[in-house]
Order: sequence, then C-alpha cells, then structure tokens
Amino acid sequence: MKRIAAALTFFTRLPVWRWVDIPQSYYSTVVVYWSLIGWITGGLTAILLWLAAQVMPMLSAVIFALTGRTLLTGALHEDGLADFCDGFGGGHSKEKILTIMKDSHIGTYGVIGLILYYLWFVSLVSSLPLWLAVMGIFASDAVAKACASQLTNILPYARPEGAKNKISYSRMTLSQILIVGISGLLPLTLLAYLDIFFVLSAIMPVVMVGSLIVLMRHRLGGYTGDCCGAVCLLCELSMLTGITIIYNLVSSPSI
Repeated sequence: MKRIAAALTFFTRLPVWRWVDIPQSYYSTVVVYWSLIGWITGGLTAILLWLAAQVMPMLSAVIFALTGRTLLTGALHEDGLADFCDGFGGGHSKEKILTIMKDSHIGTYGVIGLILYYLWFVSLVSSLPLWLAVMGIFASDAVAKACASQLTNILPYARPEGAKNKISYSRMTLSQILIVGISGLLPLTLLAYLDIFFVLSAIMPVVMVGSLIVLMRHRLGGYTGDCCGAVCLLCELSMLTGITIIYNLVSSPSI
C-alpha cells in the first residue's frame, strides 16, 4: 500500500504523505502504479463532466472537468508537455534540448503546444454523447498512462546527471508489467459495453507511444520526466481521437 501511496503523492496533489510514512526508495517504482492512479484522475474528470453536464452546456462541462483534473494533478503532465514542445521545437542537439527542457520558463512552442492540446481535447470530448465522453475520458486516462510508463522499460534516462527531482525509475519486472497491463486495459471494458468497436481506439495510443519513442531515441537518446508527462497526454489525446472517429463512422445514435 505504501507504494501506491507513493504514486498518489507523486502524481497528484493529494496530501497522502501527511498520513503515510513513505520511504524514498518507493518512488522509484511509481510508474508501475501510474495507470492505476489514472483510475482516480480519469475517474474524477469523468464524474465532474457528468455532473457539470446536468446543469450546463457540454462545452462548459468539459472545461469544468479539465479544471478539476488540473487541480488534482497540479498540472504535472501539462508542465511536461510544455517543456517537451519547447525542447524538441527549439533544440537542435541533445544537449540543447535537455537545457531548454530544464529551464523553468515556458517558450513559444510550449504555449502553442498547450493551447493546441486543450483545444483538441475540448473539441473532441464536447462532440461526443455524454456517456461515451465520460467512459472515454476514464478509459483513455488509464490506457495513456500504461503506454507512457513503458518509456522506462524501453529507453534509458537521458540526463547523465540524473533526474531533476532526484528520483530514478527502475525497470519493471514481469509481474509489474502485468500490473500495468491489467490496470491500464481493464477500463476498456466500459467502452466495449457501449460498442466493441470502441476498443479499437486503444491502437491509437500504442502507435503514438511507438512513434514518440523513435523520436526520442533519435533526438535525445532516451527519456526524461517531462517526456513521460508529454507522452501521457499525447497518448490520451490520440485515444480520444480514435473514439471520436469510430463514433462518427460506426456508432449508433442510441448511445
């Protein structure tokens, strides 16, 4: 339970550390439980969306739900996405990319990246029927985190001096990969309940993470914490895109 508490402390603003004494070494395995934490972040976002949609337009409800998730996570992954866009957009070498990503100031690429992310997310989710949007948000959060967590298994850490937060992620054992797989893929059953074709949307984040791994291996020679956050959001966005495409192509109006 302390390992899950470490993941909650790391990936959310929940003050778990006030009630649980967490050994520092436990933070090296937080990515194992990242997709499980997605049940909480995605679940809260989905609940807020459903509640808000009862009393306000869908567009406003989506923005309200995103605000709630941002408060819960402290914009952890959004910060990573901004740094990722700045680094890969403005850097022409590994050293320059890492230097830009380490800078606490946000640049043009980071601002544009966040704007496009939010515009895309809000436009996609607000175009869906409420129940599909609710289940899609919940499922895509967990699946995206499961995909992004595999960076630590496939790529080395890119900074020779180590992570900014002094936490070094351990490669997963077979049993830990199984935990990631189950917690990441189980929410897909909710989409399958609506229509089995929606499960195919999970192909999109797999393609996305594979493409980003190739990019990071070529440009950076590895990953950073910012890369993990960016990959998580981009995988989530790709799955929501897949859900929207499938809905427009084959879903029934009764959903």
